[in-house]
Formats: sequence, C-alpha cells, structure tokens
Amino acid sequence: MVRSAVFLLVVGCGATAAAPAAPPAAAARPSAPVPIAPEPREVHLANLRQLTFGGENAEAYWSWDGTQLIFQSTRPPFACDQIYRMAVDLGTLDPVRVSTGKGRTTCSYFFPGNRRILYSSTHEHGDACPPRPDFSQGYVWALYDYNIYTAKADGSELTPLTQRRGYDAEATVCGKDGTILFTSDRDGDLELYRMDPDGKNVVRLTRAPGYDGGAFFSPDCKKIVWRASRPQGKDLETYQKLLAQGLVRPTQLEIWTANADGSEAQQVTYLGAASFAPSWFPSGNRILFSSNVGDPKGREFDLWAVNVNGTGLERITYAPGFDGFPLFSPDGTRLVFASNRDGKVKGETNIFLADWKDAPVQAEEAPADRFERDVAWLADDLREGRGPEGSGLNATAAWLERRFKEIGLEPAGSDGYRQSFNFATRVSVGRKTQLRIDGAAALGGEYVPAAISASASAAGKPIAAGYGIKAPGYDDYAKLDVRGKIVVLKRFAPEKANLDPLHERRWSDVAYKVWEAVGRGAQAVVLADLDNAEEKPFPRLRVEHFGGAKIPVVYVTRAVAARLLRAKRVELSVELVPAPLQTANIVARIRAGAPDRLPGVVVVGAHYDHLGMGGAGSLAPDVVAIHNGADDNASGVAGLLEVARMLAARRAELQRDAILVGFTVEELGVVGSTMFTRWFPVKDQVVAMLNMDMIGRLRGNKLQAIGGDSAAEWPALLKEPCARAGVECVVGGGGFGPSDHTPFYALGVPVLHFFTGAHRDYHRPTDDIEAINAAGGARVAAVVAATVEAVAHAPRLTVRAAEEPPPVGDLRVTGASLGTVPDYVGPPEGTPGVLLAGVRPGGPAEAGGLRRGDIVQWIDGHDVRSVEDLMFVLQVSKPGAKGKVRFLRDGRTQEAEVTFGAPRR
Repeated sequence: MVRSAVFLLVVGCGATAAAPAAPPAAAARPSAPVPIAPEPREVHLANLRQLTFGGENAEAYWSWDGTQLIFQSTRPPFACDQIYRMAVDLGTLDPVRVSTGKGRTTCSYFFPGNRRILYSSTHEHGDACPPRPDFSQGYVWALYDYNIYTAKADGSELTPLTQRRGYDAEATVCGKDGTILFTSDRDGDLELYRMDPDGKNVVRLTRAPGYDGGAFFSPDCKKIVWRASRPQGKDLETYQKLLAQGLVRPTQLEIWTANADGSEAQQVTYLGAASFAPSWFPSGNRILFSSNVGDPKGREFDLWAVNVNGTGLERITYAPGFDGFPLFSPDGTRLVFASNRDGKVKGETNIFLADWKDAPVQAEEAPADRFERDVAWLADDLREGRGPEGSGLNATAAWLERRFKEIGLEPAGSDGYRQSFNFATRVSVGRKTQLRIDGAAALGGEYVPAAISASASAAGKPIAAGYGIKAPGYDDYAKLDVRGKIVVLKRFAPEKANLDPLHERRWSDVAYKVWEAVGRGAQAVVLADLDNAEEKPFPRLRVEHFGGAKIPVVYVTRAVAARLLRAKRVELSVELVPAPLQTANIVARIRAGAPDRLPGVVVVGAHYDHLGMGGAGSLAPDVVAIHNGADDNASGVAGLLEVARMLAARRAELQRDAILVGFTVEELGVVGSTMFTRWFPVKDQVVAMLNMDMIGRLRGNKLQAIGGDSAAEWPALLKEPCARAGVECVVGGGGFGPSDHTPFYALGVPVLHFFTGAHRDYHRPTDDIEAINAAGGARVAAVVAATVEAVAHAPRLTVRAAEEPPPVGDLRVTGASLGTVPDYVGPPEGTPGVLLAGVRPGGPAEAGGLRRGDIVQWIDGHDVRSVEDLMFVLQVSKPGAKGKVRFLRDGRTQEAEVTFGAPRR
C-alpha cells in the first residue's frame, strides 16, 4: 500500500502504521552501507549512506559507545514493527531482531553500558499485530496497550517495567544513571513520566491537557525536550473525545523543553505544524527535530534545528518526502535519521547515517531572533547594568532612539524622541560637613554622612540609645530622654532580642532608627558598628533616601564612637550636594491610518534602566557586580521594539494612535513614567496603558496580564490576542503595582502589566541572557501588539477601581492603612512630605478628602518627610482609630480627619 509522507509520522514511538511498503527482493538487498548524495542545500550532511533497504525502518537510536543502533522495523515475516539491533562500523549490515516477534513494538533504547535495552510491546496482550485504527474519524493514531520492557542486548531475560492495560511507551534513557522518560495515559491524559531503571519511583512531569511525548534527556540529563499539543476550546473537546476511544490526532505538535523534573517548562517552537521527534545537539543548547512546517498539505517533513530559546530556526534537510527521528552519535560527529529518500517504492522509509558538518546557521531573522538580539545588546556588560551612575544608561537611550527611527516611528518627545528631565541620582559631601568632639575635629575617614541626613547642624551632649529600636517586648528608649541630644546608635539589629523576624529588616533600617529618634526630639543621630567581631565598612553614599531626615545623620568608626560617648559636647554639620542627572524617556508615535479615526491614544511602555553595579535595590546587596537585567527589563524593551514593528506594519488599519515609550529611572521609583504623566495630557488623551516589565521568562505558556480588573472590557479584549499567540493569559488584579503602569492608573487610566513571573535571579547579577526565552518573549510582544489593535478599534474602556489580590500565605500584617498612592518622584525640591500620585477608591484618604497632588507632611504628631516616614507612622497606627492629617494643597496647609483602615492583607 502506498503511504503518504505524513503517515510516516506515526511510525515512531507508540503510533500505528499502515501496511508496510513492499521490500525489494532479498537478492537486491545490499550487504553494506550505500553512499547517497545529499541534496545540495544540505550543507550539514557529509558522507551520507543508507543502512536499511526496503519496508519501514525508523527510530534508530545509538548505543552509548557509538558502535550500534537499535531501531524498529516492519519486515518479513512480521506484519508490524519489531525491534532490531545493528552494528554501524563493521562495513556490513546484518540487523538482529531482539524483540519477541509477537505483537507490535516501538521505541527502543540502550541503557548505559549497552548491555541492556529498553522497548515497548503489546505482546502480553496478544501475539498478533493489534488492529489498525478506524480512519473514518480522520487521520488518528491508536493508543495500543503497550508496556515497557527491559532485556539483555540480545533480547534475552525480558523483564516488564510496567504492567497495565493502557499506553506506556515512547521511553528513552538518561545516559548518566539510566533514569527512564516515557509517556503514559495512566492518569487520564497523555503525560510525561520518569522512573528508575527498574521501573520504580514513577513521577509525573507534565500536567497540561494535551499530548506530551517523544521525550529525550539532554546530554547532561538536566533538561528534557519533547513534543506536545495544547488544544484549546473545541479542539480540546475533540482531543478528549478521541482519547476516550484510545485515539489521538497528531497534526498540531510543538517542541517544548523543561528541567528534568518537569519544572520551568517552555515552548520552543510556535510553528503551527506537526513538529516532533526532538533530540539534542551535543552542546545541549540546540535541538534537532522534524516538521512539516511550510507545506500546506502537511506531507513534506524535513529535519530542522532551533536554539533552546526559540531562535536560529534552520532547515537541515530538503529531500522530497519524509525525514525524521534525528539523533546525534554520543561523540556528536555523526547523525542518524529516517528518510523516504532514494526509496525503491513510494513511501519506503529507511535509516541513513551522515557525518555532521558544522556550518554557519542559515536562518531567516524571525521575531524570536530579533528579540534575543535586542536583549543581548541591552544586557551586554558594556551597558554597565544601565544604572543611573554609569554611561550605559545614556548609551541605551541613544540606541533606543536609533531603533525607533529605523522602524520608521515618528518622534513624539519634547525634543525629538526625547522627553528630558533632571533627577538626582548621586549625592556628594559638601565642604561644610564636619564633626567636632570637645572641640577636636574628626578626620575625614573617621565618619561619613548618611544619605538620609539633612543638610543641617547640631550641637549638644551625646547619649547612647542602644540600637534605637522600639518593638514589641523590646525598647531601647524605655528609660531615656533624648530631647536636644546627639543620639549614638548601634548599626543593624540585636541578634538575641527575639524580635519578630518578619520585621527584622525594618528594625535595622536607618530610616526607621532616625524616625524614632526624631520623634523623641533628638538633634542628630550618630551610627556605629559596635557589635560585630569585624567592623563593617560604611555604606556607600547613595541617593535612594536623600534628605529624608530633618536632622544630621552620620556614620562613625568604633574609635570615634568611643570618643563621642566620653565627650561633653559634640558639634556636627552636614552638607550634602545632589548631582542632578539629565536623563530622558524615549517617546515615539505611530499615527493611525484608518479613515474613521477614534479620539485618544494607546500608550505602550517598558523601562530601559536597571541597577548598574547593584546597590540598595539589589537582592545581592553585598555584591558589587554588573546587574545586566536581561529580564528586568531588557526583555520589556525588546518586546517594545517588536510591538513597534508589528504596529508600524499595520498602521493603515489603526483607528487610534499608539505612543511607545522607553521609560527611564524606573528602578528608583517609577520616576520616568511619573515624569511622563506630568508632561503628557494623560487624563485627556490616554485611553489605555500597556506595560511590559519582565517578559523574558515565559514558562508553561502562562502570561500574567496584571491590571485586568482595571477595566471591565479587558478579559474580552485579551481573549483573541492570547488565543492567536497560543498563550494562556491570566487576567486580573488591580492597577497599582511596582512598575510603570501605576502612575497611569493613579490618573484613572485602564492599565495592563504584562509579566512572565518572578524568579531567583530578580535584581541579582545572575539575571542574564542565558535564561531568556526569546520565543516566549516574542509571543508576549505579539499579544501586546494585538491588544493595542483591539483597543485602537474599541470604544473607550470603562475604568474600574480595583483592589489588588491578597498575598498568598499567612503573612502577618501589622499597623494600619491610609489608602494613599505615593508619587515616588516626590514633591518639588525643598518641600518635605509625601506627594500623592493618587488615593485608593473607598480608602481612608479619599473619605477624608485627600486627593492626587496633595503633599502629606504630618500625621498625628509625627512629621512625615518621606515615604519611609509615612510607612513608619502607619505601622504604629491602629485600624479604626481617628487621626489628623496635615497636607499642602496648592501651596496652602490644610488639615483632614481620617479613620485608619485595616492593613491590606
């Protein structure tokens, strides 16, 4: 019977097959490998030779010493596949059957050491070949009652590893310890499992509805690759209906990878085709597979290669018909695969061997490649972490300008593409700074001002106040009167004071210690490391808390602290001089080209800055190293550029303009986006804001669309873009959050923050290019671009006041809430207090009459000069209690009464 090439897909791993193609007469069967000329475009293949002749031969897999192949074949006198073993370097071809000759077999493999083999068989459920599936329902596979067996290499000592009615097949082996990967329907779906070499300790690895199979371990056995379907909607219903009949339709399969325990699953290809039989390059960084991508009839299968992050998609073979089941030899020098090429009968499939030739990747640039290229530039060490104190931030701004121009976007800043502003990112010590102890001046290296210090002077008698902490069950101020005095405090927090560990970082916080001292009337605060065996160095003078205190604050050495505590009078002056940085948001516009244009614009943004060499924002605070921020947020900028390309290509259909913004200085408190909202007429013009921040690690194809509760229409608008991209969007949550969408939502704009999830490299030097899922990032960009189009054609969205979901777990929250949203850029220079970017709907601040633009300066007897002060006041306040709030509005001091709310849990 003549078989189409697409039918050959099912020869592999547990699939059914049609009757075999007729083999040539025995006398015509060669006894040695036959050289075959590769197609001219098959530049990676050399010394190609044919190893089998006639019938159906497929899934040839190497022994671990590279001297043998084990494969499945349908050849007389058998009517369906049996397992054979063959030496590849003896110059002769003499396959030896190692299966029972009964039932149908599939998916054979060598164990490490090559003395034992593995395969699946139906022989215990009947000697005959199982019946072919009913093709009246279309092209389907039958899921036969396969069990997995192990045997000696000659087929003797056959031992079952699984014994059940159902499908256990597609088994492969880790070359390190013999761990087995396989596919089973034992839990009601076709999922991946792993088990020990003796069949014990079975662990399920996948859980998403759909077919998961054909898995291989990476060379180091730390990763796996497999083929999978992820049907949705009616396709899922059809899949489950067929599965209940023991059938599956393998026409939509993509390539996936994961850690060996099934975690961190990532889709590698998004080809919309039947892609299957993936295996690893020796490096573990690239994958070989077979696919019918590009063939409208789905009949032509070729070998392809792709990087594990979805980039570098390259066609390897070009012969007509079927090429599949590729596997490198253990030393990486040879490739074995199955093919229809040079067949004597149409549909005949044989095994071929070739020497592998390394050559430059011949791949057209795809969205994933562009995404990776842009992330790589941004996350290069040459960018110095894109921090505010390095040259990398300015270089990135100039680069982003060039990219917008190359794409053909219209400049939309206040000066070309730039919306420039000044922001203090560095602070230096002024000449007026001095410390005198009983009239004697301390040397410069013996003390240093804290960034939180006011530029002010103080004089008085010093007094020791322990760590300066007041906590439940612990009070350094219990018997002290520090009014008018210079308070000397220990740095950090006591180790054996039984303080609540949840708040230990708060007790160590200099801002907290100063707040407590100011509230008790101290004139100045001096901090010293008086407890550690090795004296810790002074912290670097950073701008994060610049000027947050109303009194002088300095760090001193232990020796100076000892002199201070013996002194009768201390005089202290601090002068801190901010060094403003001129930086800029990079802004471009895509003008709508549709004749029936709608009012308003859609803003799409991502921040291009990061942490530089680390510092206060780093979660590795003791490490001074480049924080490249590949995910945070080089990925968002790469996504922004891909969105720009897609929208620019479709501008003629847009009914609303799109504004694209690369925000600066996000890491120091959404500064760039806040400055943008102060400059651009957001309330009048912006109908929605879409933010991309950390979109480079898509896992399990699950994309968070945070802010989905900020407009009633978001779930419906996102349905089609997410489905079209093959991404599962988790839509929900309020519009406030630690990224650039927050200033827009504070102005009443519906927002979405696209986010692929947290990870252990966040705000650490390890957030680098190697972990970026470029194919996933490109899919996120496709979702965002399609969402912009949907908004561009929709009526104005209905903004909703939405609270954020509570944190997961039993985190104990203390204090009270006010329902304010701080503006982290802060009030005008020289004006103390907390500028409000907004108030939460229905919260205490709104009920008390506070609103956006107010500057809170005092709450219930406590000065409020910074966001930290506001936090400390709320932590000592009680829910339900009434309190007074003083604030500036339009330059006039006003007072409101509020009733504190419960902390947000």
